[in-house]
Amino acid sequence: MRTFLTPLRNALAGRLALRNDRTGGTLAHELIPAFDSKTRRSGLLGFPSLPPGTGMVIAPTNAIHTFFMRFPIDVAFVARDGRVVKTRESMPAWRIAAAWGGYAVVELAAGALARSGTRPGDLISLTPVDQAEVEC
Repeated sequence: MRTFLTPLRNALAGRLALRNDRTGGTLAHELIPAFDSKTRRSGLLGFPSLPPGTGMVIAPTNAIHTFFMRFPIDVAFVARDGRVVKTRESMPAWRIAAAWGGYAVVELAAGALARSGTRPGDLISLTPVDQAEVEC
């Protein structure tokens, strides 16, 4: 089934950026896919931090937790078509979040949602890195 993530599934992760179609802002220019059971379960656990401009895309899922995380993250819950259904900014450790209608979760460095102007209802898409702003 085709989703907004199809280009990421078919390409090398480092070659695509995630952009907000409404604002033109870049959410992440370095993407870490988590599409299999093992990577979805481990997520960002074990990461000491998430550098600005980096994001993990977890799919399929509509819920996450930040148990044992060492740093806060911004979170966007996204429908199959790339529409943002819910956001959480600077979500601290030891929290759970979910969104009805979510197909994927994008975990970002804290502050990325505000910098890109991303909010629920926005459409996000994958674009080649050379066309994306690298300032996240």
